[in-house]
Amino acid sequence: MAGEATEAGSVHIANDVVEVIAGFAATEVPGVAGMSGGLVGGITELLGRKNLGKGVKVDITNGVATLDLYLAVEFGSRIPDVAFAVQQRVKHAIESMTGLQVREVNIHVQGVTFPPESSSDGGGPPPDRG
Repeated sequence: MAGEATEAGSVHIANDVVEVIAGFAATEVPGVAGMSGGLVGGITELLGRKNLGKGVKVDITNGVATLDLYLAVEFGSRIPDVAFAVQQRVKHAIESMTGLQVREVNIHVQGVTFPPESSSDGGGPPPDRG
């Protein structure tokens, strides 16, 4: 838990709060399909907005944060560009909202999502010719 003492008392920011800020900031970046819950039985699970902090690991020592984000990117996105944009947005969001210094934002791409197939392309089963 991050904390800061002031004349009026102390302020403590729970790691869970930092995780949610990081997860929300990451999902705002174009090309990010969502936060990943990790590998479960060999399948990457994408988490919804209510679980944004679950794809984030935070370590705070002496007011300095190190983060690991696990995410999936959209097919066709240039992964290095998406990762860099996530690093910048997450660093800015955490530093501006919490006052913590961010040392590292490590990105772990756990998967790639593909757009859903449209039903207008004839993607259904072939017609019965029998």
